[in-house]
Amino acid sequence: MAYNSIIGRNEEIKSLERFLKSSKSEFVAIYGRRRVGKSFLVEEVYRDKIRFRAVGAYIKEKDEKTYKQTQLDHFYEGLLDCGLPDDLPRPTNWREAFWLLRKYLESVRTKRKVVFLDELPWLAGPQSSEMITELGYFWNSWADRQRNIVLVVCGSATSWMLDNVIRDYGGLHGRLTGTIRLLPFTLRECEQYFKRHGFHMSRYEIAVAYMAFGGVPFYLDRMDKEKNLSENIDDFFFKEEKIHQEFKDVYTGLYATSERYVDIVKALGTKFYGMTRRELAGAVGIELGGTFSKIMDNLKESGITREYPRYGKARVETVYQLKDFFSLFYLHFIYGKGVDRGNWRAVQRTPSFYAWAGNTFEMLSIEHLTQMKDALRISTITKNYCWRGPAPDGTEPQVDLVLEWKGERTDYLCEMKFSEHVFTIDKKYELELASKIEAFRHSKQHTKTHSIQLVMVTTSGTTHNEHTKDVNQQVTLDDLFGAV
Repeated sequence: MAYNSIIGRNEEIKSLERFLKSSKSEFVAIYGRRRVGKSFLVEEVYRDKIRFRAVGAYIKEKDEKTYKQTQLDHFYEGLLDCGLPDDLPRPTNWREAFWLLRKYLESVRTKRKVVFLDELPWLAGPQSSEMITELGYFWNSWADRQRNIVLVVCGSATSWMLDNVIRDYGGLHGRLTGTIRLLPFTLRECEQYFKRHGFHMSRYEIAVAYMAFGGVPFYLDRMDKEKNLSENIDDFFFKEEKIHQEFKDVYTGLYATSERYVDIVKALGTKFYGMTRRELAGAVGIELGGTFSKIMDNLKESGITREYPRYGKARVETVYQLKDFFSLFYLHFIYGKGVDRGNWRAVQRTPSFYAWAGNTFEMLSIEHLTQMKDALRISTITKNYCWRGPAPDGTEPQVDLVLEWKGERTDYLCEMKFSEHVFTIDKKYELELASKIEAFRHSKQHTKTHSIQLVMVTTSGTTHNEHTKDVNQQVTLDDLFGAV
């Protein structure tokens, strides 16, 4: 079935349709970064199949009893809106609430019944054990046995969803039949979005928009097609004082106690190429151990950070890197600048702009590794990593991305370069590239039976001149958009 209102999400749509067509009850958890479109996806695919929908409400500074009763009242009023008889008593706890839900669903005469509990972490509240216990009992004692219930739970608070639903070892353990992690749009999907909404943007400008907003649908929705990209970036980041609150809300929405997470994100924002565990723990004043590991795992699952291996020294280093484009832009241009942060038009083509664009284009390329693989005609990437090690001339060059393909005994050394125009390699950079190749050739990571391919990844290609003799392949921005 076609969903004209949805951009991309093909695999997620197939999964949701499969759950709907199943001959048994299905229990599905959806999680992902705030603003990424989780609720929209469920509502658009299931539409009139949703028999009951409850949305958790964010409540600040209320006592536990009041908080719980407010959520219960919303749950009950949702049942009334669906047709539950109003002579049934208002629930005072979650056991009563799910009993009412059961009674309502028993009265519904349809083949499949979708129950959508949106923003489940807020619905459950800070003391969530009662709600989760009763949700588990509702599923285990009744819904699972009906064979026609599709229970979808959704939440942005990734750490909560992982701890209380996806990796729960209580009543929900082993009960999930499907999990969907929703990620931001790709470049191709952003292009589809802009075309559908009447924007006529070049791929270069779509890439710059991606490096500022990320592929986050909610942020793209804030853009005005009657304004150019510079005006839209100005309006969203430089003129809107609420941008500071949006940055805070990203992390409040993802994690119950966001302070530690924000501290880590800010620390990573100062080091584009990331930090090791020890460096990061020292920067934020947190001890290495289970708590630190859990925070970093939650950040990775939320799509905010990535971890990658860096080879070249005596021991392999695990490096943590901030990869959320919105956060990278905010921390580089907005955070700490006060009212004198200027505007995007003044920033463009300055050293600060090129420093940000050069680094962020590397992240953009790495986030589109599948498209790079296809452009290079690699069937399987055996390993991808960063390499930094000693060269014969005494320097310590770094290769930001190495793709290893054991099947064809080839190591691809990828150099990512952002440029407004065709990129030109000069004599100095030619020598730098030669040094990297030679250093890597003599490293422990290079298998001696493997060949080396130097790949230039650029926005608009590389000028062919006397300094490009070491370049074997090129990947351009068009390649990162992927084949049609």
